[in-house]
Amino acid sequence: MNTALERLVWQRAGSLCEYCQLPQAHSPLPHAVDHIIARQHGGRTEPENLALACFFCNSYKGPNISGINPQTGRAVRLFHPRKDRWSRHFVWDGATLVGRTHTGRVTITLLEINRFEAVELREALLRESQDS
Repeated sequence: MNTALERLVWQRAGSLCEYCQLPQAHSPLPHAVDHIIARQHGGRTEPENLALACFFCNSYKGPNISGINPQTGRAVRLFHPRKDRWSRHFVWDGATLVGRTHTGRVTITLLEINRFEAVELREALLRESQDS
């Protein structure tokens, strides 16, 4: 991937993970450019198929493009940062991310966005911002 394309992805995302919204400045590990649709599924290395992802979201997502909805047992596509509006699928409840749709809930579950360490970090960031 060329530097200009990588820079575009970072700038477009404002250095935030496009899945969990973690700022790179507060991440213990570097964010990466993610293929929304993995290359092994025919995804291309072009702006419409790239998103900025924190290390954890990128690792848990892997090449997945869908997950199983535990309520219905049906496959549901994951959140697509280029095609979906984040606020339609997700809402914050304090430091916990809540899915508003099947897509949001499956994405949160598959990417383990509300794992203990992530919620703990977001709680600390919220306290810090309130103290400022």
